[in-house]
Amino acid sequence: MHILIAPDKFKGSLSARDVAENIALGLRDVLRDAKIAIVPMADGGEGTAEVICDALGGSWLKCKAHDPLGREIDARYAWIADRKLAVLEMSEAAGMRRLSESERDPVRATTFGVGEMILNAAQYGAREMIIGLGGSATNDGGFGMARALGFRFDYEHEQEHERKVTFLLHLTKIAKPKDFILPKIIAAVDVRNPLLGENGATRVFGPQKGVADNKIDNLERALAKLADVVSREFGVDYRDEPGTGAAGGLGFGLMSFCGARIRPGFDVVAEAVRLESKMKDVDLVITGEGSLDRQTLEGKTPAGVARLARKLGKRVFAIAGRTDENRQVRELFDEVYELSEPGVSEREHIKRAAELLRERAQELAKAL
Repeated sequence: MHILIAPDKFKGSLSARDVAENIALGLRDVLRDAKIAIVPMADGGEGTAEVICDALGGSWLKCKAHDPLGREIDARYAWIADRKLAVLEMSEAAGMRRLSESERDPVRATTFGVGEMILNAAQYGAREMIIGLGGSATNDGGFGMARALGFRFDYEHEQEHERKVTFLLHLTKIAKPKDFILPKIIAAVDVRNPLLGENGATRVFGPQKGVADNKIDNLERALAKLADVVSREFGVDYRDEPGTGAAGGLGFGLMSFCGARIRPGFDVVAEAVRLESKMKDVDLVITGEGSLDRQTLEGKTPAGVARLARKLGKRVFAIAGRTDENRQVRELFDEVYELSEPGVSEREHIKRAAELLRERAQELAKAL
């Protein structure tokens, strides 16, 4: 039996490679003669750069940047030398992981550090960039990134002393920097939300990042004003494009200021790791992620793996930290195995994730 294991990370617990290796250990306890291949996956969220870097034999470069609140940090991105390809994650500079819970404030948080990383990669000689847009702490529509790249923002009143996102309500003009040239940029997203509206960046993701209810309307209007001025100044309007609401509207900013193309992160990673060719000769596929729920259908790794497996006529199984019993999600797989157990806390599940993965893999192997 030939088995391919292609999971994403279990957020806050195990990397995609750790997940895959623990599943493999569990399978080998039962299926001693099975041929097992491991392909760690990602979908534009955190871990995307690591997965592509490992698959393509890349290295890591460091640069100075600023976190969401303007503190200097050391950031890193993957470098694939033979392709002159830089693989960045916006969360490295502007992610939730850079802030404590008490510091979360998308009115003040900006993507300035993401712009600094882009500049560094361009100066290093990148001909192409992939930027993963998962895990953001921001809701600035890419405004901070654009400032770092040299775009000038003019307001009705001078606002130099502080850079709150809500100052965009008073935006009057945006000027491009002179001789502004960037390499080709792919924005890898794991959501399809537009910039604005009920399904947009602010209303869907803002509360998860700490936006108070009484600030949502102001932030929404600020991003609408940004889109209006971009449309007037540059003659492009991407506010309704799927994925422009990713990372607090950074998808919109990358398209508007950098000429980026938005693509599903799963597709970008699957191409980089040659997932389809590796799947062709296997008997069955196992994938997984920390949570299987309605959002899984929006472009997350397990759904992408399952659809590709079905296309190739393969059986496909999932092992997840937890599920919400969504019927459409369940129907993607031949069977779903869940780590969570009654009476065990989430903290304990996270602590025991590796052990539980091996146990569920053993169960799956016995069922085969």
